[in-house]
Amino acid sequence: MNRVVRTLSSPEAEIGSKVDDLWQGMEPQLTPSEKLNSCFKELEVSSFPSTPLSQVIEIPSDLSLRETVEILSKHKILSAPVRDVGAPDDASWMERYIGVVEFAGVSMWLLQQLELSANGKNGSTEAVTDGDEPASITGSFFETLTSSEFYKNTKVKDISGSFRWAPFLALQTSDSFLTMLLLLSKYNIRSLPVVDFGEGKLVNVITQSAVVHMLAECVGLDWFENWGNKSLAEVGLPSTDPLNLVKVKEDEPVLKAFQLMQKKGIGGLPVVDASGNHAIGNISIRDVQYLLTASEIYKDYRTITAKDFLTAIQSYLAKHKPDSPVIKGVIRCKKDDTLKDVILKLDSKNIHRLYVTGENNTLEGVVTLRDIISKLVYEPPNYFGDFFDIFM
Repeated sequence: MNRVVRTLSSPEAEIGSKVDDLWQGMEPQLTPSEKLNSCFKELEVSSFPSTPLSQVIEIPSDLSLRETVEILSKHKILSAPVRDVGAPDDASWMERYIGVVEFAGVSMWLLQQLELSANGKNGSTEAVTDGDEPASITGSFFETLTSSEFYKNTKVKDISGSFRWAPFLALQTSDSFLTMLLLLSKYNIRSLPVVDFGEGKLVNVITQSAVVHMLAECVGLDWFENWGNKSLAEVGLPSTDPLNLVKVKEDEPVLKAFQLMQKKGIGGLPVVDASGNHAIGNISIRDVQYLLTASEIYKDYRTITAKDFLTAIQSYLAKHKPDSPVIKGVIRCKKDDTLKDVILKLDSKNIHRLYVTGENNTLEGVVTLRDIISKLVYEPPNYFGDFFDIFM
């Protein structure tokens, strides 16, 4: 195979070139999968492109939910490690953090408080009501909730263990790319903090999106072309049977979509037409933020349909954030599309999933960032050993 002469234009492309050099020197009897595993085991995560310092954000555990949301919004990030303000000065790095909080997790937790009130159950929502009157279950209650002392005073540490709250599972700068890729795929960790153990501080955050962007920058290199030119069908994607695909119909309440995501532990699902066979849109767990920020949506959150919710989001962004990319329709792919095709589409659209369709655009499955990364490497027997014990 003739090697592609490539001008390095990014840190990600430089990593790809290092992998290519390692790939060329591998023993010929190794399978392509074994070669990739060996290559990524040789690279340390310290070489992964750094997140801008402004994006390596920590949330103090005594910060309120409102302040937490404001910080995440200000820095345009979806999650951040939570630092234990009560930890002693000489605490180890493991004792300094209590977990990772997500924007969507805060939103879903607040939505859960609303549902508890709607069902007449006692709970945290008592803090936002006056006297003995139950809180209203209309959108005005959500408005009251987000402007209440409860929202202002509840600490981020108080929602630890709730939906989308992740343990603080960190990498050392000396850990390998193979470890990082396996955690982001097989173990479905959405973002991985990287800690400099010597200084005991957070130095980087690696996400599934960042890894897929790195792969997109490797197009043209021998190792990537060897792997990336395989079709989805060849590597066993999509992995979910169409009959088992979690979805919501366009005329069902959007609340059902978020409830399904919470119940199934997934980050998004398709909105389908009445037949249930054709996707007309996508709702992500991140979209729950609009129930916090867009009054025209949350006032009708219990009755607004999934289809109308999608329309409302587009209208809201067009009005309030005209520079935001508004994705219209469904971003699709086919089973005979290559991994490279899918990677470039995911990266260019800055999205987390593509819907796989067949004849007449019939929905056949979904391919996520995690799915793509999972096909890049495999876990050797007993690879992690007692790795996870130190985080328990």
